[in-house]
Amino acid sequence: MFLQQVINSLMIGSLYALTAMGATLIYGILGILDIANAGAYLLGAYVGYYVYHATGQLILAFLVAMTAIGLFGVILHRAVYGPILAKPRMLSIIPLVAAVGLFTLSSDAVRLLCGAGTKAYNFRFSTDVLHLGSVSIQTTWVLIFALTALLLAVLWFILNKTKMGLAWRATAEDPDIAKACGVNTNSAMALSYVLGYGFAAAAGIMTGILYNSITPALGEVPSYKMLAIIVLGGLGNPLGTVVAGLIIGFAEVMLSTYTQIPIPKDAIAFVVLIIVLLIKPAGLFGQRNKV
Repeated sequence: MFLQQVINSLMIGSLYALTAMGATLIYGILGILDIANAGAYLLGAYVGYYVYHATGQLILAFLVAMTAIGLFGVILHRAVYGPILAKPRMLSIIPLVAAVGLFTLSSDAVRLLCGAGTKAYNFRFSTDVLHLGSVSIQTTWVLIFALTALLLAVLWFILNKTKMGLAWRATAEDPDIAKACGVNTNSAMALSYVLGYGFAAAAGIMTGILYNSITPALGEVPSYKMLAIIVLGGLGNPLGTVVAGLIIGFAEVMLSTYTQIPIPKDAIAFVVLIIVLLIKPAGLFGQRNKV
């Protein structure tokens, strides 16, 4: 029983980490909390749904959704966030307000264009459950965990083994010095949005497959839970986001299974966040080690 819950925790935590990774990358390089990333999560789920039902190809649905939403993120940066951040003496809360507005706009746009009802992916394997001794694993969980691990491995490779990743890390450390050294900071910022919004789109599709339903309200819980994850891990720290996602997934599963804790499951993330911040105010990994 306990091993079963550990596996469930790992699956849920990895999906949480992928969902919050986009906001982490964007904060790491721009210093803004991009709530609109939850809108990318929602839009990705719907784009993936329509592509999958039109073609029957799940991989194609992932590729189209991640590419389209990633490019959409670049457009948002250049049309909205870039001009805002370029303003002198800008209040730090303005990008956050803009992000909340964009998220609300995306939710309402989906509701108007696609309807307020529930849509089902209806994706299934020939075998629904794998039995490994006393442990049962849904095949959709295996798919989600494998894809999440693959995407996070790709992210690690890009950030640590490529010139573009080096540019991202330099820009995240100090944009002005990076620019003075000849780093193309605009490309590094574009990379944050392509990867960040693309990963959020993939997480939206995975959620739609897992629960076999998507609605215009799909992004509401991730919009605040991902904030808890990125703050818990240390703002702008990709590794911290992965660890924080796994911790919150473990806490949610274990507390809801083995205790009678009198709070909603989705509030557990903030309880964990408060406890950790009382001990480590900068988060698990802290600001100094964010890259």
